[in-house]
Amino acid sequence: MLMNRRTVDPSSSVLAAWAVLLRQARATRGLTQVELGVLINYSGAYISSVELAKRPPSPKFRRLVDEKLKTGGMLELMWRQLQLNSFIEGFSEFIGKEAEAVAIRLVEFRMIPGMFQAEEYAVAWESGNVRRGRATQVQANERVKMLLTRQRCLARTRPPTVQAVLDESCLHRSIGGPEVMLRQLQKLEDLAERPNAVIQIAPYSLGAEHPFAHSIVLLTTPNRTMLGYTESAKRGYLERDPETVATWAGDYDRLQVEALSRAASLEAVRGARREFERSCRTTLI
Repeated sequence: MLMNRRTVDPSSSVLAAWAVLLRQARATRGLTQVELGVLINYSGAYISSVELAKRPPSPKFRRLVDEKLKTGGMLELMWRQLQLNSFIEGFSEFIGKEAEAVAIRLVEFRMIPGMFQAEEYAVAWESGNVRRGRATQVQANERVKMLLTRQRCLARTRPPTVQAVLDESCLHRSIGGPEVMLRQLQKLEDLAERPNAVIQIAPYSLGAEHPFAHSIVLLTTPNRTMLGYTESAKRGYLERDPETVATWAGDYDRLQVEALSRAASLEAVRGARREFERSCRTTLI
């Protein structure tokens, strides 16, 4: 049985980044290279060469692995986006880990996090990036497609548990105007009422007691390993160091205690939504 244990550096090339995603998707399904090969009528040696970034995946191969690994089209989308350089370095590896996570915890400061975004909100945010010259329209379109694909994990039969602490400013910063914010906050409210989701708001009054200075994500993998992820302006960082991740997790626990309760946070979301409703009515007058 072919069991290639060599790995590639996902930051070394587009091909290597996609190879890591394929390996992660296959491992999540519990398949060996040979077993996947039987399902899609390719040899284990072919799959090994793709996972080692020695050969590019053909369009037919990408379509078949997406279908048999039940990724919801993520692998094909990531291939297209990597070709377009739509995402910062390090993000593709994070996406693969996020897709298989059994628990997701996150802290966000600037905006509604991608996992919770309404399509209109995501389009408005990416349109801003296009206007500022930080992305082409094609890249922006691909980012929105990937964001919607990532969200499919929330609709799985056994979805991950999701906990989030959002800075209060996320509710009030208008992205796309009042109508878009109404739809976004309604979606956030609906998510907050799901049994597998806990959404809390860190109020402005928390001030210097907030333990984080930047957005972070904590992932729990199926084997209960914890990973962290954060970004700079130039790249993303998947943190594997147990001590660092444990520190982040401890800070997250403290932040949850200091943040508004689940019920009070839901009321804060509703309050922000009512403010945008008033803005919409004022605009119509």
